[in-house]
Amino acid sequence: MSPLSRRNLLSLAVLGGAAAVTAACGGKDADAAGSGENWTLRIGTIGSKNQLTSPTGYVHASNGLLPLLASAKVGAIEVYTFPNGPDLNQALVGNRLDLASYGDTPALIARGAGQPTRLISQANVANDAGIVTVKGGVSALHELDGKVIATQTGSYIHRYLLGALADLKITPKKIVHVYSTDTEAALEKNSVDAAAVPANYALLFQGKGYPLLELASKDRPRYLGTSATVVTETVLKNQPAIVAAWQNAQIEATRKAKANWDDYITWNTSLGAFPRELVARTVRPEQLPDTPFTEAGLTLLKGTKDFLVEQKFVKSDFSVDDWIAPGAGRV
Repeated sequence: MSPLSRRNLLSLAVLGGAAAVTAACGGKDADAAGSGENWTLRIGTIGSKNQLTSPTGYVHASNGLLPLLASAKVGAIEVYTFPNGPDLNQALVGNRLDLASYGDTPALIARGAGQPTRLISQANVANDAGIVTVKGGVSALHELDGKVIATQTGSYIHRYLLGALADLKITPKKIVHVYSTDTEAALEKNSVDAAAVPANYALLFQGKGYPLLELASKDRPRYLGTSATVVTETVLKNQPAIVAAWQNAQIEATRKAKANWDDYITWNTSLGAFPRELVARTVRPEQLPDTPFTEAGLTLLKGTKDFLVEQKFVKSDFSVDDWIAPGAGRV
């Protein structure tokens, strides 16, 4: 696939998305979002269940998040989940969300395309991914030249895949969009030669006999993903206190998660179809920063942004420091 084709694929994935998904979220007048007392905070995230993930999701599951946002006059929380970042971006464009926590790649590309968001924290750093192949397929990454590779386009996994291919100067025949939840079927039917997926899927598939070619954490740590929590500029204007409130909530939620790690792993296990043992291998305390931003997290984020700009996936370059919301602080 040519660089132009890859760029078009990723750009379309990020800017596209199903209208039906956005229609599921509650719409508001653009200027009124977040206005008034006891306003409803509409949060978007990625997942298969209608639940927040990460430490903030952990405390929200026990009704502990709303009280932590009282200083920002939040009276209720609505959570909307999406299968991937591009679909979530479409909801942001349609003024269906006030705040979103998702992967860095779609958040960066959307900002580079002029989407009016501001970065307020990184809830996760060092998000891992891996590349698996069909049974009886290639045995090394360089053998993927001319092959068909599946991934969730527009995601941090997609960015990792493109980085790995660029490192080895590999040109696949095609990169096709397949949700991680549907990847096993594609591998089983040999409709693709390999797939880039989150680390939990990669290890799950490896246990089922699909060869694991590599993990980003071991082989290409500079391509590890991070999360980005963003707020719309309209909500930031109407409720500037949301920045400090959310950051403090994240800090407190992370503290509780680390203090009750076994319970946190059990809760994470309930979010998906992965055995607890595998969740414990892929959800690690060091991925959860104790502050809204860390030097390591911002370094990964800036590296991802620079890569996306170089590959022309980001339409217009911008400063990550300038993207950070006023009052959100720096490292």
